[in-house]
Amino acid sequence: MVSYKHILIAVDLTEESKQVADRAVDLARSGTAKISIVYIIEPMNFAYGGDIPVDLSSVQLQLEEHADLNLKEFSKIYKIPEKNQYILVGLPQSEIHRLAKEEKVDLIVVGSHGRHGLSLIFGSTANGVLHGASCDVLAVRVGT
Repeated sequence: MVSYKHILIAVDLTEESKQVADRAVDLARSGTAKISIVYIIEPMNFAYGGDIPVDLSSVQLQLEEHADLNLKEFSKIYKIPEKNQYILVGLPQSEIHRLAKEEKVDLIVVGSHGRHGLSLIFGSTANGVLHGASCDVLAVRVGT
């Protein structure tokens, strides 16, 4: 079995994130891998196409603060140090790929709902991470 040196857990901070983190931690325990965790916030202007004539910066800041608190609490369960916790703003696949390269990650662990058809074509983060990664990717089936 391959022994990984640095595992990146990509979470959405839903209840299903625990399944993803559990699998990553189990893999890390089989060796001496460092574990990092990332949560990506999509910018408000991406979600609304930038067509809303309202300043959303305070809402964006609140989202980031809320995510920071939730990620810290979630990471405590798995004893992931703060220096290995990342909250990034951008497109999930792009930010996960960028962070993985910067931090020399050799395994990315993401959750996958196993969707098919149109929902697979129009937005599977796991699929996007898989097809653009420069390292191994483990898609953990969640919600089953």
